[in-house]
Amino acid sequence: MSASIILIMCVAVFAIILLVMFFSYNNKEIALRKEAEAQRGKIKSVRDKVFKIIREKANVSTEYRRYSGDNGGMMKWIQEQNPTFDTSLYGDLMQSIEVQREAFNTEQTRMLDIINQRAALLEQYPSCWFIRNKSAIDYTVIASTSTNN
Repeated sequence: MSASIILIMCVAVFAIILLVMFFSYNNKEIALRKEAEAQRGKIKSVRDKVFKIIREKANVSTEYRRYSGDNGGMMKWIQEQNPTFDTSLYGDLMQSIEVQREAFNTEQTRMLDIINQRAALLEQYPSCWFIRNKSAIDYTVIASTSTNN
């Protein structure tokens, strides 16, 4: 074989390797971006669930508090609603709040992990040479006012 054929084969193999790297790194970036979009939906869903659970459980507690202050009001409420209510519902409400906050925190932490993985991919060599879409994933952590201050 002549030296020119060997050189052409080496260049072709090198070009194929570069092409495979280009597709591989760009596909990884696309997968992380899509995962971040899906995670944003999960966060929204968990947040909605948190508020619905708290609202539903707190509503029962509010009704109990409203009727328990009256003389005979509690009996009236029992006749109207026929609930099986006791003060342990407050404990249940607090436990639900804690569990839902943890679920919400887990989903937000996962989003930050996705963003971090993508940022590393964009900054590390050789992937940073190949990735075309370098725009940031827009996400703001949902936190309390005191934490934000």
